[in-house]
Amino acid sequence: MPTLDTMGHMRMLLLAMLLVPMACHRPNFDPSKARGAYPYDLHSTATIPVEVFRDGTTITIMNSTAGGWADAMIWINQRFSAPVSGLAAGQMIEMDLVDFRDNIGESYPAGGMWATRRTMPVRMVELQANADGPLVGLIAIRQNDLD
Repeated sequence: MPTLDTMGHMRMLLLAMLLVPMACHRPNFDPSKARGAYPYDLHSTATIPVEVFRDGTTITIMNSTAGGWADAMIWINQRFSAPVSGLAAGQMIEMDLVDFRDNIGESYPAGGMWATRRTMPVRMVELQANADGPLVGLIAIRQNDLD
């Protein structure tokens, strides 16, 4: 039969087991980092030969066109967006998926070793050259089982 001292230790262990996972969880959204909602009225079926590769929690964008863009917005899965200061002709840039936010400030569920949410595949990537301009599709290349 457990003693009073053993019961106290068991209760402390149970309390620690309950509180440790809660302490590791952090909110996945920050309203101060919210971006605009996806502009469905500016969606188009046009695509350009700019390839997007996912590697873990980052994407690499490779511009194989003769044109470039300055101060554009990259959209993923018609929900998450992140600004890009420039993408010159022939340039390749890397972007961290955690920097992509939606209209309530939720970060892209990129996964990773300490992820508390299920990772989301990168299916649709679009570029918006300016706030009023149409979105054009980029070519999302499937890299692994996450995509």
